[in-house]
Amino acid sequence: MSNLAVGGLGVLVLLVALFFRVPIAVALTLVGAGGYAAIDGWRKALAVLASVPFELASAYSLSVVPLFILMGAVASRGNMAKEMFDACNALFSGVRGALANATVGACALFGAICGSSIATAATFSRVAIPEMRRHGYDPAFAAGAVASAGTLDVLIPPSVLIAIYALAAEQSLPKLYAAAFVPGFILAGLYVLTVWTVAWLRPAWVPRVAGMRLRERLRAATGMWKLVVLFFFALFGIYLGWFSPTEAAAVAALAAIVIAFATRAMGWGGLGSALLESVHTTAALFFVVIGAFVFSRFIVLTQFPSDLARWVKEAGLSPVSVLLAVMMLYFVLGTFLDEVSTILVTVPVTLPLVTGIGYDGIWLGIFITVMCTIGLISPPTGMTVFVIQAQHPEIPVAKIYLGTLPFLVADFVLVGLLIAFPSLVSWLPAVLKI
Repeated sequence: MSNLAVGGLGVLVLLVALFFRVPIAVALTLVGAGGYAAIDGWRKALAVLASVPFELASAYSLSVVPLFILMGAVASRGNMAKEMFDACNALFSGVRGALANATVGACALFGAICGSSIATAATFSRVAIPEMRRHGYDPAFAAGAVASAGTLDVLIPPSVLIAIYALAAEQSLPKLYAAAFVPGFILAGLYVLTVWTVAWLRPAWVPRVAGMRLRERLRAATGMWKLVVLFFFALFGIYLGWFSPTEAAAVAALAAIVIAFATRAMGWGGLGSALLESVHTTAALFFVVIGAFVFSRFIVLTQFPSDLARWVKEAGLSPVSVLLAVMMLYFVLGTFLDEVSTILVTVPVTLPLVTGIGYDGIWLGIFITVMCTIGLISPPTGMTVFVIQAQHPEIPVAKIYLGTLPFLVADFVLVGLLIAFPSLVSWLPAVLKI
């Protein structure tokens, strides 16, 4: 059997294992090791199994992940979500759709420091959905707005998912963070326009809420100071040259702890819970990362990525055709794989394919990240949808999916913009000379 056939069989076995709900980390590791052994023997396969965990655990660049996870765990316990929602509500106050747009803005900002779409959706399903329903919003649209806005964290820096991609694709993390700013805020803006469009087409779904006085707006806006401090340490410290990404993550995590204690939003018990949550999340994530790296070593050994890139070049396919095929691949995978696994499994294949048609690894990282936001709200396994339904069982899953449809349109509009105008990704890194 040829190496290419072994690779194809390995992918098929992986899909079957996932269909039967084998844990993703276990499936990736077993299929990757078994496939490697089929091509190069068990001795070398066992050597890969022994070396990959050590290489990843000792990778200094990967330490940014648990530190940002810790920052998010502390922030989620420090009442920041409610303060950001109130501040964004003050910004949109008096405009039809103010509460839904406050949810979009607050999810974008909170998600950026929280680093978890599931945690963001769970938090704002408790903060925003009851408030919207109290003011007469359609339940399906309210839930769909939270489910969709909860995905913005994967695109707006400092994103843990982008850090994972930087490691997998061997790309510059500061450059990726800079590249994500413009698409991230464009997507947030498209979500705001989506809310206004729905409010215009279906005013009964999005009632107008009485505006706030100027003094009340200013008082609510002061709740943003914590976010400003964390963003300063987490991002601007990197671009001002004060910190490396790992140092910035450490300082931002420490700043989150100091702020939570100084404002009495969290005590020692809360800190212990945040640390324990960070350990659990990091351990689960690293198991998936290790399995995905073993699997990617197997895929690279089959020479499938280079063969595919060469075939595309010889076939004379247009760049748009290739990108549409890549988009469909990520859309399908996003319906049943989590975003970390999707990135780690596919990057060895799609990176040489996309760079071969003239796009770079930075652009691909942002493109994949946007496609991951789509997968998080797409049936049948949109994770943020099920998180919200678990907390609001009175809203059927089908109705929540219906509520996300207008926001899915906005997601695909951004995908089209990225394909048509790649400079949306490259402009800011060029300005910052990264």
